[in-house]
Amino acid sequence: MNPNGTQTTTAPRAIVIGSGFGGLAAAVRLQAMGYQTQILEQRPQVGGRAYQFKEAGYTFDMGPSLITAPDIIEDVFAAAGRRRADYLDFLPLDPFYRIFFHDGSHIDYNGDAAQMKAQMAVNNPGDAGRYDAFMAAIRPIHQAIIADRLGARPFDRLSTMLAFIPKALKLGAFWPVAHFVRRFFKDPRHHFMFSFHPLFIGGNPFRASSVYLSIPYLERDGGVWFTRGGMYSLVEAFARLFTDIGGGIRTGVAVEEILVQNGRAVGVRVAGETLPADLVVSNADVGFTYSHLIRPEHRRKWTDRRVARLDQTMSSVVVYLGVRRRYPKLAHHTLILTKRYKELLADIFDRKVLADDFSLYLHAPTVTDSQMAPEGAESLYVLIPVPNLKADIDWEREEEPFVERVIDFLERWGLEGLRENLEVKQVFGPRDFRDQLSSLDGNAFGIEPKLTQTAWFRPHNASEDVRGLYFVGAGTHPGAGVPGVLLSAEAMEYCIKRDEPER
Repeated sequence: MNPNGTQTTTAPRAIVIGSGFGGLAAAVRLQAMGYQTQILEQRPQVGGRAYQFKEAGYTFDMGPSLITAPDIIEDVFAAAGRRRADYLDFLPLDPFYRIFFHDGSHIDYNGDAAQMKAQMAVNNPGDAGRYDAFMAAIRPIHQAIIADRLGARPFDRLSTMLAFIPKALKLGAFWPVAHFVRRFFKDPRHHFMFSFHPLFIGGNPFRASSVYLSIPYLERDGGVWFTRGGMYSLVEAFARLFTDIGGGIRTGVAVEEILVQNGRAVGVRVAGETLPADLVVSNADVGFTYSHLIRPEHRRKWTDRRVARLDQTMSSVVVYLGVRRRYPKLAHHTLILTKRYKELLADIFDRKVLADDFSLYLHAPTVTDSQMAPEGAESLYVLIPVPNLKADIDWEREEEPFVERVIDFLERWGLEGLRENLEVKQVFGPRDFRDQLSSLDGNAFGIEPKLTQTAWFRPHNASEDVRGLYFVGAGTHPGAGVPGVLLSAEAMEYCIKRDEPER
């Protein structure tokens, strides 16, 4: 009772484990729903895989490097009754990517149909003539997954999956991405250009479902964007939004256990204290959460054996280079491809060997925002996909020679004087994904988005084992990537409103 004699109510409490984009978006939504919400982050600052570090005047985003579907970001702010424009700026990119092929040719990939067809016609006029037909074919996939918000609704009921199957068959969603794309484009360069997107979320285009062809249409429809100050400014904006509406954040706090009573999550244990909660949301790696944070007696479905059978995505070696010169050859996003495409992916995903060749993704944010590096310098982020830690690779021995091979290759490719102009070099490899981000097998993107690990077959947003436990992030529905993890927070909200109507 309060002093005037009326009944008082206490807001229900929620704890969010992890502060990646999914965790931050989930926390904002929970706080806006009326839960007194606290984020617990084990690292010194928020961000999860979207971390940032600065050294010698260089600023490096360590994870995601672009924004698509800006309206999904706007929705997070709207859920809290705020406007994104009051928190951060979006900067459009053109081209979206500059793609260099092994023969030295390149295409500036963007959303302008006339420019794309003109570039493609140089390689294969027939392919250029089929560009519009391809975009028309993937538009319904985009409509179903993004526009109709299928990714924002949980796939935790078999009936939902059964109802989706006829639509999926009509869309061709059960075909692998590479197979779908090959129906339209014959030139290997065009085949790659429209099928590589699953790699951005850890998927193999030769077995990832064609639902991921929503991405190229999404890019053409809504553009590709960056944020002033780097992608970490989006992390900071979400964190400020969350605290502005009353949420709390604790960093440097590692959750040791999710506490379960009578089959329900009732809080968490951290070093030296127990924190009670009415519900718990994990933005940590799903497999790690089940196998390391929940006692075996509380897990009937997600046993250690079941978790071990999950196929995790490949890992990556990410090299951050502060270079005291500029390279006009680079766009904001540049891809450099080896001659082998399917074979290299087989080395990474299936054979799990460290190949002699590699394909690279370079992020040069100074092309768009010069404040990311000292004047006349570049803050480069170089990502090389590699097998995860299930491979028999001694990374303690192999990592440094591998990085040196990458730098040698980049110098030969066209980044002259790279080594002699280096001021900063930092490496984040498979062991770091495991040790710093608690990613099973050192995965870089969560659970592999193949057909048998998509939608209903993926770990659900609402735990099947523990009531009051929910998941957001790359390992649950709909999957990795900034749009995916933000939609997972919307799916979480849907689950909570369905499961906890009395709250």
